[in-house]
Amino acid sequence: MIKVDRLTRTYGGFTAVDDVSFTCQPGRVTGFLGPNGAGKTTTMRVMVGLTPPTRGTVTIGGLAYHEIPNPGRHVGVLLDAGAQHAGRTGREILTLGAKTMGLPASRVDEMLALVSLTDAEAKRRMRNYSLGMKQRLGIAHALLGDPSVLILDEPANGLDPAGIRWMRDLLKGYANRGGTVLLSSHLLNEVELVADEMILIGRGKIVAQGDKKSLLAQSGPAASLVTSLDNEALVRALQAKGYAATPAGEGLRVSAAPVEVGRAALEAGVVLTDLRNGARGLEDLFLELTAGTQREGHPDAATQLTDQPTPSQPQQGAQA
Repeated sequence: MIKVDRLTRTYGGFTAVDDVSFTCQPGRVTGFLGPNGAGKTTTMRVMVGLTPPTRGTVTIGGLAYHEIPNPGRHVGVLLDAGAQHAGRTGREILTLGAKTMGLPASRVDEMLALVSLTDAEAKRRMRNYSLGMKQRLGIAHALLGDPSVLILDEPANGLDPAGIRWMRDLLKGYANRGGTVLLSSHLLNEVELVADEMILIGRGKIVAQGDKKSLLAQSGPAASLVTSLDNEALVRALQAKGYAATPAGEGLRVSAAPVEVGRAALEAGVVLTDLRNGARGLEDLFLELTAGTQREGHPDAATQLTDQPTPSQPQQGAQA
């Protein structure tokens, strides 16, 4: 279990992490989400002893990271897949890790097979690895000691669609076996698929946290998108039950859950050709809760752009 208690980290007058508290439970994947600069990586660096906290504590299994004997056997960490000696081969990197942790050499072969790095790739030097290969090697190193806790920062970065699915299955299987997973990622749809709990952070503060169902319930009331062979008849049936229905493309947007729309259509004898959940998802909730920290769409950014002269317009006072 990971426990973060009132964690604060400042750099001079800048507060990167501000009084943050949360817990990651065994058997669950916790998604740690936030825009660039929100404090995710700083929090994770404090967890594994790379950055000292200004105030507050972080414990893993009841101990601070530096108190854990042979920590690689208990905590698997991937914060930067490229943070290895560029001149060493993938096999050498894992072999050094295995020796440091007191593991048999056979564990290296097991991990290479697990992350699908071939013998030829394992003999290639790190500087010649693609980003996806570096990620796979980093994951192999994190899992080398068969830890009970995984702390991963953007582990799917650089993976192709097949690799992302593999990563998703790997993490779900790890949690199902009782492991604790803290996963930071910008791939919101992937986090929504794999995470049991989610923590949203912006400007160093927690803006929302909870299980996936309760968080997504905050994104708005139930809604559906539906198309039928007789939309007018469907509107009458829905309005008779007190549901609002408005045009949306070739179909309707309805203020009711899909099951209620389907029930109303069945009772009215209307054939549906499409029916889906129209409630907002994790991406909408994320953007709403972190709106003040987003670069894109931020009012200040728009002001900066409109205040700048275009290339064809000389600045005021400039020579023509």
